[in-house]
Amino acid sequence: MSVSIKSAREIELMRAAGKILEKVHDNLGKELKAGMSTWEIDRLGEEIIRSYGCIPSFKNYNGYPASVCVSVNDEVVHGIPSRKHLIQEGDIVSLDIGVIYKGYHSDAARTHGVGELSQEAALLIERTRQSFFEGIKYAKEGNHLHEISNAIAAYAESFGYGVVRDLVGHGIGTRLHEDPQIPNFTQKSRGVRLKAGMTLAIEPMINAGRFDVVWQEDNWTVVTQDGSLSAHYENTILVTSGEPEILTLSHMEA
Repeated sequence: MSVSIKSAREIELMRAAGKILEKVHDNLGKELKAGMSTWEIDRLGEEIIRSYGCIPSFKNYNGYPASVCVSVNDEVVHGIPSRKHLIQEGDIVSLDIGVIYKGYHSDAARTHGVGELSQEAALLIERTRQSFFEGIKYAKEGNHLHEISNAIAAYAESFGYGVVRDLVGHGIGTRLHEDPQIPNFTQKSRGVRLKAGMTLAIEPMINAGRFDVVWQEDNWTVVTQDGSLSAHYENTILVTSGEPEILTLSHMEA
């Protein structure tokens, strides 16, 4: 496994890609409302991405047909937008988006609540987000990759949640998915030693029930096996000699 170390120029390009993606998420998240179709969300998301001079990372990636993965309630990831799927009051909606800026990818996901949420849903969103921050406490040069994984899992599992095992985070750069793979569940091995200049997409996918998931017939949409709610939170980060830099989050209201 070869984990790329980004040059100063590459880091600047990835910072720019990250800042744009943060704006895309901020703008699109404000538009979510009951009655919208997931197809409308995708169409608007692609318009916003292209308005910044970027290319959607996901569109036609391995055949994926949309620019925004829109996953609702028990859908974990990779939900395919549809004109028929209308967002309802009380739904939780995960938006996973990637952009390409001058050849460099950034990748981030947010889970939003629409209207009044159940306490279960609100807590799941909040704790999934916090599990990311628990993990990146260990995203420092000299630490090992799986310290991040173990911290995410320990936090999420302390609430009885299921941490998805079939999907993981990843390195990122000129390709959307680079080495290393980044599990969100507990690992026995230490994983690679982290070095300054590594860029990682860390993305806890947390189920309110068990961790088991199944793929639907479209071969993309992943849902919880037990029908429980699922939340997703992701940022692209840069490992430095000190604290990690979150490239897709400059403020804390995401």
